[in-house]
Amino acid sequence: MGVETLAGHVEKCAFWLTHDGQPNWESVAWRRSRALLASEIMGNEVVGIHHAKVSEWMVEHVGASAPIDFELIAGGRSNLTFRVTDSLGRRYALRRPPTSHVLPTAHDMVREHTIISALHPLGIPVAAPLGLCTDDDVNERPFYVMEFVDGAILRDRASAESSFDLARRQTIGDHLATTLATLHDVDVDAAGLGGLAKHDSYIERQLRRWRTQYEQMRVEGVDHNGLVEAVGDKLAASIPTQQRVSVVHGDYRLDNTVLDTHGEVRAILDWEICTLGDPIADLGLLLVYWAEPSDPTAALLGAAPTTAPGFASRDQVLKSYAAHSNLDVSDVAYYQAFGYWKLACILQGVFARYSAGATAGDQGSVAEFPAHIAMLAATAQQTLEKN
Repeated sequence: MGVETLAGHVEKCAFWLTHDGQPNWESVAWRRSRALLASEIMGNEVVGIHHAKVSEWMVEHVGASAPIDFELIAGGRSNLTFRVTDSLGRRYALRRPPTSHVLPTAHDMVREHTIISALHPLGIPVAAPLGLCTDDDVNERPFYVMEFVDGAILRDRASAESSFDLARRQTIGDHLATTLATLHDVDVDAAGLGGLAKHDSYIERQLRRWRTQYEQMRVEGVDHNGLVEAVGDKLAASIPTQQRVSVVHGDYRLDNTVLDTHGEVRAILDWEICTLGDPIADLGLLLVYWAEPSDPTAALLGAAPTTAPGFASRDQVLKSYAAHSNLDVSDVAYYQAFGYWKLACILQGVFARYSAGATAGDQGSVAEFPAHIAMLAATAQQTLEKN
């Protein structure tokens, strides 16, 4: 299986958790398909948008000027994002649930809007919220509108090399780590987010839920020699003490941010699975995806932007976070290990679906999945041993 193909499978077919930590069995998270989907257009109507009613709502509640154009820029079975342009050329972003297979707890627009509304006044780089509509008569589902943030989104090595020179690439890791530390410093109660989710036992709950998914997605004749279970047991037996209750983004990584021309974070995107919990879990996952060319999993994770020349090392990113936080990061290897193990569980779900014939497309490389799952689990084990 090609590098980009497998990375795409992990993104598009993962059984992502709902925001309260429950496995989202019904919805396949087709994430980050940013191009306009021509199949979603029917005449002048964009699927997912009642043009007349939403336009009228935006004129009244956001101050947009008709006529208004809507363009789908991220869609599928995860939340849909539209670029909205009014007659004066002003641009907005509109978010709504997918048009089918909707789990209310997984696609809660009020919740997303509440999070960014709480964080924006605190200086956390999020798109400014502009309006929330909970009247299903307008567009069948709740939606919210926020500012459209221009900038670079680095999804692969080529986009990194074309967007920033070597000197700018060197600073991006520091900016990303500093922004994450600032997010984790938010006082959740003072911000009005204390009731967002449970506060304690975050990793313990995550381990149970991903283990449940893995066990429910077993494929007959393939057991990875018990490696995934063994690593899960080791993780469960050595959970670090949660130091703080923080806003946990849940998928904080370079391609979920918009960068300005200096490489600084203009906006953090994709708050769909944000919750409260252990902040070092966000840091661990950031380091998992901060790929280096020598990583054994580099081929699995695709042509990551951070493999381009000039980017800070993973260790430098960690030091940047530590320099801007009063949290103890000495156990970060545990959280990295958890991140790799979680990816192994995600890929097991992909493998199970392909094996059952539930996923369309090329299935010629399904036989390679067990090796990839085992590699992720082995990397988790090796990383855990560093702890």
